[in-house]
Amino acid sequence: MHKRILLAAAAALALPLPAFAQTAPDVAALRDAALKDDLAWEITEGLTTEIGQRLAATEAEARARDWSVKKLTALGFSNVRVEPFNMPVWVRGEEKAEVLGGSAQKLTIAALGNSGSTGAKGVEGEIVYFPTFADLQAAPEGSLKGQIAFVSHSMTPTQDGSQYGPSGAARRQGPSIAATKGAAAILIRSIGTDYHRNPHTGGTNWAKDQKPIPAAALSLPDAEQLERLLKRGPVTMRLRITPEFKGQGESGNVIAEVPGSDPAAGIVLIACHLDSWDLGTGAIDDGAGCGIVAAAAKRVMDVGQPRRTIRILWAGAEEPGVFGGAAYFAAHKNERHALAAESDFGADRVWRVDYKLPASAKPMEDRLVAALAPLGISRGREPAGGGADVAAVIAAGSAGIDLQQNGTRYFDLHHTPDDTLDKIDPAQLRQNVAAWATMLAIVANAAEEIGPIVTPAP
Repeated sequence: MHKRILLAAAAALALPLPAFAQTAPDVAALRDAALKDDLAWEITEGLTTEIGQRLAATEAEARARDWSVKKLTALGFSNVRVEPFNMPVWVRGEEKAEVLGGSAQKLTIAALGNSGSTGAKGVEGEIVYFPTFADLQAAPEGSLKGQIAFVSHSMTPTQDGSQYGPSGAARRQGPSIAATKGAAAILIRSIGTDYHRNPHTGGTNWAKDQKPIPAAALSLPDAEQLERLLKRGPVTMRLRITPEFKGQGESGNVIAEVPGSDPAAGIVLIACHLDSWDLGTGAIDDGAGCGIVAAAAKRVMDVGQPRRTIRILWAGAEEPGVFGGAAYFAAHKNERHALAAESDFGADRVWRVDYKLPASAKPMEDRLVAALAPLGISRGREPAGGGADVAAVIAAGSAGIDLQQNGTRYFDLHHTPDDTLDKIDPAQLRQNVAAWATMLAIVANAAEEIGPIVTPAP
């Protein structure tokens, strides 16, 4: 950190504060103490070890909710509860892919969430190669009848994870589009940046009343292997993908609170998601996020009652379609949310902070920028949108803050068997807790108006 930046931060922290903010905790001391905090690690280790994978609306996710209620209660939070909701249940089955003929070999795949089934006998078909998602979109209607579509693309690591949106269209929309063109099944190159033989799962979406076709992701080495085979001539494959749709099941959101002294000042909502995909143990996605927000809230709670209520949301069923976020908004949309934020991008260090704040909160924003600077966090220029589970709350009028994590290696691990505890760097995890504790201490105690009152729905 440059000396002049540190001096500027110290000067900003020394500026006169609004009358109420003078009673706020010693933010610098709170921040620095959090750099030694191992509670986030303890939560992530416990969740991933004692529960493991937590596929939405399964028995494992139910055990995770029970575990979470006990943990948050033991930590001293108030109003700890589960808010259940129903959702469609999808579970993984057998997954096999084989090249047939003179170059016969097995390839490594993972079914996409909400994939259809080949049935026990599997399907065979010639591969039709689409170098990009746009190429699949341009294919004539009915042109893939009885064939297996294969969609590739390119995704490279970035600090902000900005390639995930456009690259992920092949997974989110590709299977539905392939089905409209008559494909018997679809394979995509995994939406990821690693070169391990670990396919990346993730949800896909179907058009209304569309029958799902079998859909799977190839590991990156296997996708490139298939591309090389296709350069040598036609390729026929046999797929056996046997997931099941099991009707409606129960998921739920786990809620806990640090009650504020001024209910009229609104709620500061901090979120993560409790569910995970079923290939790894959901350490970076998103066990660490749950550890981070709870550890930060605990830090603030332990130094005194904040002005605003801090509400922790460990959302259920984010992965298959943000069911928990939707259920939370439906249940709480008429409450006043002053601000919302979410941790759902791994556990590597926070490097930038983005805002969606009213002009009246500019002094608070400046205090926060100054307090975060010693952690190596700079002010961003993009408006905060929140994570998936709080996006509706922010869109409805709440203020928002995004503590942006370094995503350079996130998509090496995301939705793979490699999403395990050993991938978390404890020092970087502590830096996240320090950043979140700093943000909460300032926001939850700020005298400024930071979020409009949401008009109750008719």
